[in-house]
Amino acid sequence: MTSVIFDLDGTLADTSGDLLAAANVCFRDMGAGDLLTAADAGAALRGGRSMLTLGLTRLNRMDEALITKYYPILLEAYDGAIDLHTVMYPGAMDAVEAIRADGFAVGICTNKPAALAEKLLKSLGVRDAFASMIGADTLAVRKPDPAPLFEAARQAGGSETCILIGDSDTDRNTARAAGVPSVLVTFGPSGDDMAALEPEALLHDYVDLPAMARRFLRTGAAA
Repeated sequence: MTSVIFDLDGTLADTSGDLLAAANVCFRDMGAGDLLTAADAGAALRGGRSMLTLGLTRLNRMDEALITKYYPILLEAYDGAIDLHTVMYPGAMDAVEAIRADGFAVGICTNKPAALAEKLLKSLGVRDAFASMIGADTLAVRKPDPAPLFEAARQAGGSETCILIGDSDTDRNTARAAGVPSVLVTFGPSGDDMAALEPEALLHDYVDLPAMARRFLRTGAAA
């Protein structure tokens, strides 16, 4: 069975609010107050280290040792308040169900730590819709290495034939390394930058995704 594999943060769900709040826990501990705002959603969706780097740069305190120190603190804060502001993007789960009804498997390949991804998906009530879930620490490597994508596809459908739905250069590079099509969403905070990455398709609304999946997977474009 072929599959449609999704990134999580910034692709299926807008997790930026809770991620920014967790980062600000760290900056308050540093005495800087709530340093990041909603305008920094793009950095949030690139992960904890990206947020810490941004904040420390603004403070003129950029130091890898501080990132190493505060990263687990950020994860702990995020774990404790993972779903206060997070929402699924409009139409995401309707598209997932339509793709499943078309006979394709669906899975997730994210660079979020696996335990946090599992917790969030269960909290949102959508975990059972996905046949696989590969996180940043499931394997010894993470995206843009293609191995996690292939593993997500294998666990979802028993085949490495897939397409990847994402929102970043990491997802584009993962798909390119795997030799499969990428579809990048344009409704996230970095949406205006997606066309420059030259994915096989841009997704402006989830209503269009089932037809894209049929086009790529049934014509053999993912081979």
